[in-house]
Amino acid sequence: DSLSRSHLLPLPEPGSAGGFFLLKGICPSKVWYLYIQIKNYMDTCAHAGTFKQDQSNGFSSWDPQSTLIKTFGVLDAVFLPSQKLKDVEPIIKIVEVDGEDLVKDYSDEIERMLGSKMKSVKRLAESAEDSDLYHEFNATLEFDYYNSMLINTMDEDGNYVALGGEFSLEENEHFNNLPVSTQMSNIQVPTNVYNKDPNILNAIYNTEALNDVFISNFQKDPTLTWQYFGSSTGFFRIYPGIKWTPDSNGVVAFDCRNRNWYIQAATSPKDIIIMVDISGSMKGLKMTIAKHTINTILDTLGENDFVNVIAYTDYVRYVEPCFRGTLVQADLDNREHFKVLVEELHVKGEAKIKNAMKESFKILNEARVNGQGSMCNQAIMLITDGAMEDFESVFEEFNWPDRRVRVFTYLIGREMTFAQNTKWIACNNKGYYTHISTLADVQENVMEYLHVLSRPMVINHDHDIIWTEAYMDTVLFTTKAQSLLLMTSVAMPVFSKKKETLSHGILLGVVGSDIPLMEVMKLAPRYMVSFSSVCLFLFECFLSAGSSRLRLPPQQQRLHPGSP
Repeated sequence: DSLSRSHLLPLPEPGSAGGFFLLKGICPSKVWYLYIQIKNYMDTCAHAGTFKQDQSNGFSSWDPQSTLIKTFGVLDAVFLPSQKLKDVEPIIKIVEVDGEDLVKDYSDEIERMLGSKMKSVKRLAESAEDSDLYHEFNATLEFDYYNSMLINTMDEDGNYVALGGEFSLEENEHFNNLPVSTQMSNIQVPTNVYNKDPNILNAIYNTEALNDVFISNFQKDPTLTWQYFGSSTGFFRIYPGIKWTPDSNGVVAFDCRNRNWYIQAATSPKDIIIMVDISGSMKGLKMTIAKHTINTILDTLGENDFVNVIAYTDYVRYVEPCFRGTLVQADLDNREHFKVLVEELHVKGEAKIKNAMKESFKILNEARVNGQGSMCNQAIMLITDGAMEDFESVFEEFNWPDRRVRVFTYLIGREMTFAQNTKWIACNNKGYYTHISTLADVQENVMEYLHVLSRPMVINHDHDIIWTEAYMDTVLFTTKAQSLLLMTSVAMPVFSKKKETLSHGILLGVVGSDIPLMEVMKLAPRYMVSFSSVCLFLFECFLSAGSSRLRLPPQQQRLHPGSP
């Protein structure tokens, strides 16, 4: 019965900033929303539709121009023509509704829904840790798995290629009409990772038990979308299984370890100073590798992290002078800005590490003392082709004996003359030393610092569940319409529980699941509130989660005419 439904129009109470009135008995399909957009303090714009003529419900046409809107800084009143109210008076009743109660009920529904997603992720983490506990590493293991890029691929003789095989896929409306297999997960391996490496094979074999948990989770909660396990070795197990499409060059650049959900779950927030040597000895391929290393480090940072980039020769140069002496949030805009500036670096002069190292320690120490930055991990990333100075006095002054700042060193190029000095810096400051001689070495070597920063969490078994900010995923979807789906991800780290390695703090990977924000929107009582009210509720949820940004789909935005 359409007349048994209720509809809530967001009409502000006289003399207040807002209020709600419930019109019972009005069929929502016959109502056009009245949207009110306050452009600024003295400018209020009203958008009203018209009620279509409906003799059966007693409606005649309603001219929106007859609606009186009076503003004095705030919206004081909205009046419906008294004659029109009189016409429908026998079938409607105006009831005031407490907006706080609506928000409370909506938030409770969201909490229950998101709580269900967290339980699913916890089950995945427990299963992965238990499987690892009873698995013995086998260096000669031979194991065929379904590689998502090779499935259903045949060679010239009509035989399935290695790691391919027949993998049944069906279009599924719940997964944006992508061909998927809800019976099994499969594996994606980046092009720069050898897909038959013993470490990869053992880890994939070890996580086969997740298939049953994936399916069980989906049966318990059919609103679940993608579930996955990102391994610290580089492979990505995804459910439901899909056919992964490489780029135009046949390359699979996706690395789960670079994704925000992996980084946030694997490490705590961090302050990072990147120091890059731009002396004359860094010319040519060395500088190309150094720039790629910086970009890769930047890709491992998220909105909870803070960063700055310093280039040095015989003097200290901030790549962005506006960020001199401070840390900036490592959001997407700042990361991309740094990348552009790094590409403009040119080599010259002689390298003097000591002054740049002092400047880096000063920035981090001031941030810690003043309560700025992440207030958590702090690290310096030194990218150089060699360290010749005596800089022990710098560490004695700024970092010893507490060693609050870790120093990670990246030796660039094939020359190993100064490797010992570079290694000494890292080992004496709770960091990690790596040697990068080619561009292909960059990704794996940069990832090592994440393992080091995760050790305290692993040793303490801090299974913190994280939620990412809202984002649009363009990786799994082939069309623009599919990729413009706002979502958030919930993730949880997976640790090794073996007694013999417990003190080493070994991170096995991260499990997670994606939640489209549309699933949250579905919980809103839309027949009682307008779209703008739903957006307000979501905004409150984002604020409670500590996010400083609100991203809304175009259809949820009510823009004043002429707005940019």
